Amino acid sequence: MFYDFLLFALLGGVGVAIVSGPLGAFVVWRRMSYFGDSLAHSALLGVSIGIFLEINLNIAIIVCCLILAVALVAMQKQHFIATDTLLGIMAHSSLSLGLVTISFIEDARIDLMAFLFGDLLAILPEDLIWIGAGGVLVLILLYYYWPQMISMTINEELAQVEGVNVTKMRLLLMLMIALVIAVAMKIVGVLLITSLLIIPAASARPLSDSPEKMALLASGLGVAAVVLGLLASFEFDTPAGPSVVVAAMLIFISIYLWPFKRHAT
Repeated sequence: MFYDFLLFALLGGVGVAIVSGPLGAFVVWRRMSYFGDSLAHSALLGVSIGIFLEINLNIAIIVCCLILAVALVAMQKQHFIATDTLLGIMAHSSLSLGLVTISFIEDARIDLMAFLFGDLLAILPEDLIWIGAGGVLVLILLYYYWPQMISMTINEELAQVEGVNVTKMRLLLMLMIALVIAVAMKIVGVLLITSLLIIPAASARPLSDSPEKMALLASGLGVAAVVLGLLASFEFDTPAGPSVVVAAMLIFISIYLWPFKRHAT
């Protein structure tokens, strides 16, 4: 019998993997992994704010991530501090502030492990709606702005000469990453969330000869990691979120070791 919670977990994981593919490609191309980590850490601050204000946690997480994404873009433009230093400060400060805020909330039953490492098997139909709505919105925006974003990624100065609003595209890309991180938090949690963006895209890179192919392959490999991770979790009784990340890692290693194996034979 295929239990409902497994079906919800599969649908949620696949939905996140599909939308994470093309976004993850941009994260790899533009070397934005630390930016993703910073937003992921800030998601816990959104959780604490949502609990403190007694509002929907999904809304609180999304709003918090979007606000911090805009703040990061604004501070990066000031050039008063190195970007990696700024990201490090914001990542760890927001995570710590979220944990401290949670400690002041009395009578709050909070499973911190679920927020830190995900609780894929606890996905509810409401979560699927948020994942579906956020994913569809991001895919529509990517489809519409794909040429401009590719041009910006290749060469920002040349893209600006060609009429691309680089600042707008950069902000839009960061907001989309923030949205996906917010809706995907329940899949693998705060500490592992960017793995679904980075690992499948990095795995797809050596197999691709065009940006579009890499984006599609990244989505496909992400879906494969979700399916394999859930199967492993069900079979060996391991945490679902980390199991998905381990599956993605094994796919990555297999792809990069394949040329050596082929040459050896």
